[in-house]
Amino acid sequence: MAAVVEAGDAVVEGAVAAAAEAESFVEVPLIGIGVRSPISDWISSKPSTLDCLEVTAEHFFDGGESQLERLRQLYPLSVHGLGLSLGTPGPIDTETLARFKRVADVADARWISEHIAFTKTDDVDLGHLNPVPLTMDSLKILVDHSREVMDLCQRPLLLENITSYLRVPEEISETEFINRLCEQTGAGLLLDVTNLFINSRNHDFNPVDWLHRINPTIIRQLHIVGYSFHDGVWHDRHCEPIQDELLELATEVIAYAPVEAVILERDVAIPEPGEIEIELIQLEEACESARGS
Repeated sequence: MAAVVEAGDAVVEGAVAAAAEAESFVEVPLIGIGVRSPISDWISSKPSTLDCLEVTAEHFFDGGESQLERLRQLYPLSVHGLGLSLGTPGPIDTETLARFKRVADVADARWISEHIAFTKTDDVDLGHLNPVPLTMDSLKILVDHSREVMDLCQRPLLLENITSYLRVPEEISETEFINRLCEQTGAGLLLDVTNLFINSRNHDFNPVDWLHRINPTIIRQLHIVGYSFHDGVWHDRHCEPIQDELLELATEVIAYAPVEAVILERDVAIPEPGEIEIELIQLEEACESARGS
């Protein structure tokens, strides 16, 4: 195990040095939001605070091509999946993958993304994201499935960290698992800042230390939304404004890695556009602060 850790540290140290010299950092990441029906008119008005959009693939599985075509004329789009279940052993559901590809094609997605998770077993759809064991067997399943998605969709793939309320079996650390997954597939990391923060509180670790064990060159996009706290447990319910601790952590990430886009996620209790714009401006200011603009 010590040899594995040392090898992982060497990879990260080399990546940090390369990132320091790289010219690939965009001046300021694009700021965007996930497309949701209650704010569709505001999105279509193309407010100055909005640079890009993220489309949830499953929301367009049964139509909506004309809306996607309109949106791609207004904004750069990325497509985010919820149900490919990349961590489930066995083949990916071919119909689900074909529908996912269709959405990505219609949207002309800059990149596509899914989760480091599983949502179904052989015969049961669990209906939510579940953490995979941090084992070599799980790593191989995710590597194979990620390559399959990239081969079919012919677009860059980003993989997202999720919240976990239980400790999962570990052969290697989560950060080493993510580094290896991205290295072996060529995929990038969609770093959910809120999920990282929540896991750090529920499992008692330092999120900045965790961040600095990730190869910075793989971090391409961020998700962020305010956390919820109930009965001593932190939750990701996509319903709260962004708290200061999350803005501070996002700033740390943007200073550390070549992040290209930051997406605000609001799914429940979506506020009026004026309140959303305040959060988007806060994110813009965090990006400018991190990049020294």
